[in-house]
Amino acid sequence: MPADTANSEIIKTGAKIVVLDTQKTWSKMRSEAANAASQEPSLASFLHATILNHESFRRALSYRLAQKLSDAEMNPMMWREVIAGAYDDDPALVDAGLADLLACYNRDPATFEYVQPFLYHKGYQGLQAQRVANWLWLNDRRSLALYLQSRLSELYGIDIHPNAKFGKGVFIDHATGLVVGETTIVEDDVSILQSVTLGGTGKEGGDRHPKIRKGALISVGAKVLGNIEVGAGAKVAAGSVVLQSVPDGCTVAGVPAKMVGGCADTPSESMDQSLD
Repeated sequence: MPADTANSEIIKTGAKIVVLDTQKTWSKMRSEAANAASQEPSLASFLHATILNHESFRRALSYRLAQKLSDAEMNPMMWREVIAGAYDDDPALVDAGLADLLACYNRDPATFEYVQPFLYHKGYQGLQAQRVANWLWLNDRRSLALYLQSRLSELYGIDIHPNAKFGKGVFIDHATGLVVGETTIVEDDVSILQSVTLGGTGKEGGDRHPKIRKGALISVGAKVLGNIEVGAGAKVAAGSVVLQSVPDGCTVAGVPAKMVGGCADTPSESMDQSLD
């Protein structure tokens, strides 16, 4: 998804992609929530609290994250204050959250409503919380950033360092077992599946983690290790161990990973796992 669609809605209509504005996305989410509440009264209170009681996507997102992150040490009101502060200081965090939501909807065939990733998907929620952790880290609130990292590990089974940097339109599918190191950079429109490691190769310091370029696809169980690049539009096959940089538009597979061919221009959007 292009960066300039961060405030847009993308709808699947066969092979056609329709781009709408942010307010229509939020209105659609509210419509979906209201319909679900009428169909399943036992969830009505939950759906009102998480979506229908809020006037904007931003407010609903801060509420949802705060409710999920709360524990004995940090209650929802404390977390909401932290998240609201991050969003006030850097509204791009909310734009990125919307772009990530649209990426989930557009790339996951099991996602048929916008509210699904927002309410239920730990990959989506974990990434939005990590964005807040990164904001804390960059604003020298590192103790709370590390606390949030630990909380995400407990809650979602993912371990992403607060200093790791993510672009917009990132799709993290399933998320279980995801590990992302401190100096990792994940650019716009990347898709990452479960049990992926973006890690280092030892105990060296400094810039030591992978750089995943725009539109790349990192498949199930792949391990990308060291300060190397996975190029724009590249594909890393399931179970691969990548120890050398991958050129733009190439597919790698194996242990250690080797080039096995090219791939579509946007593997992160097609989500095609084949090696053809």
